[in-house]
Parts: sequence; C-alpha cells; structure tokens
Amino acid sequence: MGCFECCIKCLGGVPYASLVATILCFSGVALFCGCGHVALTGTVTILETHFSKVTTDHAMLTDVIQLMQYVIYGIASFFFLYGIILLAEGFYTTSAVKELHSEFKTTICGRCISGMFVFLTYILGVAWLGVFGFSAVPVFLFYNMWSTCATMKTTMANLTNIDTICVDVRQYGIIPWNATPGKACGSTLGDICNTSEFYLSYHLYIVACAGAGATVIALIHFLMILSANWAYLKDASQMHAYQDIKMKEERELQDITSRSKECLNSYT
Repeated sequence: MGCFECCIKCLGGVPYASLVATILCFSGVALFCGCGHVALTGTVTILETHFSKVTTDHAMLTDVIQLMQYVIYGIASFFFLYGIILLAEGFYTTSAVKELHSEFKTTICGRCISGMFVFLTYILGVAWLGVFGFSAVPVFLFYNMWSTCATMKTTMANLTNIDTICVDVRQYGIIPWNATPGKACGSTLGDICNTSEFYLSYHLYIVACAGAGATVIALIHFLMILSANWAYLKDASQMHAYQDIKMKEERELQDITSRSKECLNSYT
C-alpha cells in the first residue's frame, strides 16, 4: 500500500461530523466566555461610575459578577475537556475505523458509555438553552439604553426637554432603589452612551449571546451524532451476537455430520 492510499484510508476514518461539532462548540464557548467576562467587567465600571457611586449599594452585584466570572472559567475548562472526549468518542465509533480494525467488538460497557454521553449532552443542551436566554437579558438592557440615547438625537427630542429622558437601572433590579443616583438623564445619559465601556460592553454582550447560540447548535449536533453512534453500536452488538450463534450452529452441524459419516463408515 502506497503513501497516498494510506492517507486516503486514514482520512476515511475521521469523524467529520464530530469534528465540525467540536470546532463549533469550542468557538461558541470561547466567544461566550471571553466576551462575557470582559463585558461583565465593563458593566461594573459603568455602574460604579454613573449609577451607583456608593460601594455598599452595589456590593452584592459586584460579588455576583465575580462569581459569574469564576463560573465562566469553569465552563471554559469543562467544555474544552468534554469536547475532546466527544471527539475521541466519535473517532472510536466511526464505522470507517471499525472497518480498519475488523476485530473490533462492542461491549456492554462501551454501549453504556455512549448512552451516558447521549444523556449528558441532552442535559447540557437544555442547560445551554437557559444560558442562551439569560445572555439575551443584558443585550436587551443595553439596547434599551442605546435606543433611548438614539431617541435624544431625533428631531422630536429637540422639541422637548432632553433632561426628561432618563434611564433608571433600578427598575431592572440590578441595584437597590436606595442607590444614588440610580438613573441618568439628558446629557449625562448621552455621555454614558458615548463612552468606550458602554460601546464595548454592548457589542461584547451581543457576541457572547451569539456564542451561546452557537454552543446550543453544537450540542444539538453532538446529540444527533451520539444517538446515531449509539444505534450503530447496538446494531453491531446484535450482529456480533448473531454471528456467534451462527458459527456455533455451524460447528454443531459439522460435528453431527462428521459423527454421522463415522457411523456409516463403521457399519460398512
């Protein structure tokens, strides 16, 4: 076998579906974790600078954001390992790999592991749907602030007092009602929208939400692949059991035939 044929045979054993799902999962998790971490830091800066200048008013929010950032570290580490494990599982359950190793036989343990991955991926997919919905909340809040700032620049706003146009973040439950000043109006609100922290955090939240959506798609893709692999393992196990029974029956038939011939020879 030449080098070219060997390369073609090796490429035939690559689980391309699992590879695409792994790349999409890594990309989505990286976007969500990286952009979400930086956006949370920018959000704290905006709140401390413009909406809650007393540290005790937003102390709980700061602790929650720090906890979320630590959770982001854990999510990134877990899905890096989990993606590699699923990719390895895809390699070992690809039919092309089984053709390269004709003596490969499935076991009950292997089928149980594949079934466990199907269940775990399903649970993670449902959890990431919640994460995707949760990541849309800051996008909605920043969009409201951005649209309010855009309203102040319209001709209708020029006919009224822009100081009456305000954004009160206390109504969203982010900071307590006794926080000062708690809201921004008029030119102060416009200055907030023009800061680099607001612009960067707003777009990073959008990218993080898109990353969460990509991760959901990747997990759904993984779920389809794992379900197909589990079904293949189940069918392969049944086929091996059928072949074993067939070989046993053929041996018994050969033994009966040989004994019958021996009996006939003895009579003759």
